[in-house]
Amino acid sequence: MLKRLLWLIIPLCMLGSATSAQVNLKDTTIGMAMFYATYSYQFVGGGLAKLYGANSSIGGGFQYKLRSNWVFGAEGNFLFGSTIKNGDSLIKMIATSQGLIIDENGRMAGIVYYERGYSIYGKFGKIFPVYPTLAPNRNCGITVMLGGGFIQDRIKIHNPDGITPQINGDYGKGYDRLNTGIAINASLGYLFMSNTRLFNFYLGFEMIQTWTKSRRQYAFDLMTYDNTSYSSQFYGFKVCWFVPIYARKPKDFYYY
Repeated sequence: MLKRLLWLIIPLCMLGSATSAQVNLKDTTIGMAMFYATYSYQFVGGGLAKLYGANSSIGGGFQYKLRSNWVFGAEGNFLFGSTIKNGDSLIKMIATSQGLIIDENGRMAGIVYYERGYSIYGKFGKIFPVYPTLAPNRNCGITVMLGGGFIQDRIKIHNPDGITPQINGDYGKGYDRLNTGIAINASLGYLFMSNTRLFNFYLGFEMIQTWTKSRRQYAFDLMTYDNTSYSSQFYGFKVCWFVPIYARKPKDFYYY
């Protein structure tokens, strides 16, 4: 899989260099490859709002920008959060009257709940230049992106000491509410790309709509088969740091 990705990315990078080798970034639009790291802070709506509070995602991606300022690429993110609603009710069937679990040493186990997941998207969009008013060149400006892909989320029930067999291994799968499904996203923001290639970022608002379904056959706390489907939303602010790859126009040389 890694070799296939490299065979895809390397020609795109070479194409970006070839199409921009004899131009100046400030003077014209160019084709270029862009790698980036990204962070988002998200609020949750819809079905999954019953399980989770606000969360974060961190990830990275690759984009290729055409000379026409159309952009396409791919992105992957790791989702994480620490706000699980009614988490104690998940273990009510194996907890004491005080809501605690007794570990294998006969002590009260400390339990922590987390949200965990990931997403993978294919994306495309368009950059609308605002040069020279709000941008240093015609390769950046107001940016609209659309995408679609796959998303997964679950509840991680963690015992720091790791000596609670009631929630470890396959037993833990009966409580984690694992969901997977499809997702579409849309974002609106501002892409800044400096003429010196050193300072390139994106700030924007992103909306994600997901349709997921439980992938666990049985929920221990509900004592029933779990066929729950969720229509949910993640929405919040997104920031990216870009590393563009293109060849700079050679400087002029004068001979006397």
